Amino acid sequence: MNNIIRELRAEQGWSQAHLADLLEVSRQTVNALETGRYDPSLPLAFAISTLFARPIESIFTPDQESK
Repeated sequence: MNNIIRELRAEQGWSQAHLADLLEVSRQTVNALETGRYDPSLPLAFAISTLFARPIESIFTPDQESK
């Protein structure tokens, strides 16, 4: 799954650690999300969507090969 979390975080001027604190996850989890090594649970995806006030589908998109 692809995502634009890194871009959204940068727009806010937040560090990975700050975003992790806001989401109540580790900085390593934020890094893994941003690099595509980890797909979030549904509750975490909703939390990210709510935090950035954007629909989930505008943040997360399926990989091209999984279509």
